[in-house]
Amino acid sequence: MTTLLTPRLRLVPMADTHLQGLFEMNREPEVMRYITGKPDTIEDTQAMIDRVKARWAEWGYSWWTFFERDTGQIVGAGCVQHLGRDQALPHELGWRLRPDRWSRGYASEAARRMAAFAFDDLRAPQLVAFCDQENAGSSHVMEKLGMRFRGIEHWYDFDGAVYGMTVDEWRACPASSKAAQEIAAVAGEGRSASAAQSPPTK
Repeated sequence: MTTLLTPRLRLVPMADTHLQGLFEMNREPEVMRYITGKPDTIEDTQAMIDRVKARWAEWGYSWWTFFERDTGQIVGAGCVQHLGRDQALPHELGWRLRPDRWSRGYASEAARRMAAFAFDDLRAPQLVAFCDQENAGSSHVMEKLGMRFRGIEHWYDFDGAVYGMTVDEWRACPASSKAAQEIAAVAGEGRSASAAQSPPTK
C-alpha cells in the first residue's frame, strides 16, 4: 500500500488505528452535509474503514487518511477510486477535511498529489470528481486542479456536478507543474534527512 507525502500532509492508507480521528471528523455535520447528509456514528466510520481496506486489497488504491505533518493529527481523508465504485468507469478523486482546517489549501495540496498518483502511477487516462451542486468549496478545488465541468449526473443516490480532465489536460495545467515541484521538494527532504544520518566517510 502506498503512502503519499505533500509539503504539509502525509497520506496514509486508511486503517483501523485511524478510527477515532476519522470519527471526530465524520461526526461533524459540516463535513457530512454534502456527502451523506448526516453525521457518522462510530459504527458508520468503522464500516467505511472496513470497505476501504477491502478495496486496498483488491485494487491497490482507495482512501487515505490525511495526517498533518507538523502536528501528527488526522485532519482529513481522500481517495482515488472509481466513479460509482465500478472499475469499468473512470478513476475518481474525492476528499474531505476537518472544518478547522478549511481554507488553508490542504484540499488542493492533497488533490494535486492524488491526481499525480492516478496519472503517473496508475496510468489513468482520465480523472473525474463528483460533488453536490451547492458544494462551492469542492467545485473550486476541482477547477483549480484543472478539471472542467462536464454536467449534472446521478451518482451515489443524488444528482451532482461531474468535473473531469484527461491525462493530456493534466500535463498542460499549472496544477501538474506545482504537483511535480512539491513531489521533488518532499523527495529532497528525504534525501537530506538520509544524508544527515549517514556516518562520515574516511
